[in-house]
Amino acid sequence: MKLLFDQNLSVRLVDRLQDLFPDSMHTALLGFERESDAVVWEYAREHGFTVVSKDSDLIQISLARGLPPSIVWIRLGNCSTSDIEAVIRRNASRIRDLASDTEGGILELY
Repeated sequence: MKLLFDQNLSVRLVDRLQDLFPDSMHTALLGFERESDAVVWEYAREHGFTVVSKDSDLIQISLARGLPPSIVWIRLGNCSTSDIEAVIRRNASRIRDLASDTEGGILELY
């Protein structure tokens, strides 16, 4: 499983989580700094990514368009990159389970 980290998360998460989620990417590394959430969602769908974001707009797109991609919604508020890394690590198995979830596809992490 590979993750696509949204613009509102640190690009450093790609390297920090390579041991758990190799081939992950960040929107900034794709040149998507100014692209809409719809473009990010479509790219994730076409390339087999699970999107990780703090943005609820991607949830709305996913609810309207369906699966895939799955969405990991980080609900930590203001926090450090280390805090986000820790919550992703604690929930790595739940994130991997999204690949087989044909009904939910949205995982909220606190």
